[in-house]
Amino acid sequence: MPTDRRDPTRFPSLDERAGVLERKRTLKMARSAHAYVRGSTAQFYAWLGDVDAGLVPAAPPVWICGDCHLGNLGPLADAAGKVRIRIRDLDQTVLGNPAHDVIRLGLSLSTAARGSDLPGVTTAHMLEEMVHGYRDALLGHDESLSEAHAGRAVRAVLRRATHRRWEHLAQERLERIEPTIPLGKRFWPLSEAERSAIAALVSSEAALELVGALHGRGRHHAVTVLDAAYWMKGCSSLGTLRYAVLLRIGSGKAKPSYCLIDVKEAVASVAPATPDAPAADPADRVVQGARALSPCLGDRMLPARLLGRPVVLRELMPQDLKLEIDDLTRDEAVGAARFLAAVVGHAHARQMEPADRRAWADELRLHRAGGLDAPSWLWTTVVDLVARHERGYLDHCRDFALARAG
Repeated sequence: MPTDRRDPTRFPSLDERAGVLERKRTLKMARSAHAYVRGSTAQFYAWLGDVDAGLVPAAPPVWICGDCHLGNLGPLADAAGKVRIRIRDLDQTVLGNPAHDVIRLGLSLSTAARGSDLPGVTTAHMLEEMVHGYRDALLGHDESLSEAHAGRAVRAVLRRATHRRWEHLAQERLERIEPTIPLGKRFWPLSEAERSAIAALVSSEAALELVGALHGRGRHHAVTVLDAAYWMKGCSSLGTLRYAVLLRIGSGKAKPSYCLIDVKEAVASVAPATPDAPAADPADRVVQGARALSPCLGDRMLPARLLGRPVVLRELMPQDLKLEIDDLTRDEAVGAARFLAAVVGHAHARQMEPADRRAWADELRLHRAGGLDAPSWLWTTVVDLVARHERGYLDHCRDFALARAG
């Protein structure tokens, strides 16, 4: 692994990182109400806990995303190269109540609609279509996952992902095609302890087998660490260990291939697990949830330990993109709501027995009121949470502005 290419005194020290990362997280959450939703998972469950405990139904327990917002869904490539929209971030996954994913997605979509200045009636239609798409997936109606009905904005992201190659990933993540990681605003130099620990981790038998399998070359091919850096990335994950590791696969005269490994600390989930859920190491929990909900992602993840902490290794593929949907029209919002709910419903349904799928689908047809073609508990919780998040967001912006002024 190469030594640092720039003066490390220009970057935060190990002791200073936490403060810098917290300020960055606060800034990102202040940028928009939707960004605040993405970074306030703990508040979501705290506020949801204030709702009448009997309001949210107890659905059959399955692995859930735990943080099911728009940014945590997006294109993923499977082993055959087929790109589909799936759940792409499982940091908060637990064995829990699938209704929590439905509510969190409803909140995220409602906030996105408000950010697009769509009328409140559109939110009502979005929640109706969410329930329709989710139920169709539970009942095995494959047409619910047809991208043709996903809306223009979702299809545009999917098309872009399908045509991406390593050069696109390198340019986007590293801002260059050359096989190095540029130190700067996003990437910081490693300490000697970090550098040694990462080198040992990626040369472990399990890591080499994973990388070799993903590249179709097998364990016997050489894997070389070209570069590594601390990665200031994400929002809710800011403040935990996060590293980018650039690898070269192959040696000799054969043309090498490159891969970018994301090493991310796994922490305890704030999403409530079912009472009888077995205790698990946070990294093991993340990978188990990923393999249950998005196998094409879980199969390229590895639980491990780094510097005494649980981490998850994941190869980043060029097709991995998050959904960034802005300026939605009414039709796009409604279409996206139905399709994305079907994606989540499919991830839940694959884990359920047929009788449980039918019972949960039937539950979603009950408790309707006020002419809304969706359960009243979904409308009530989403409306209440939108109001709480709006106030929380404004309070956050106030506190952020005062802190900067001070």
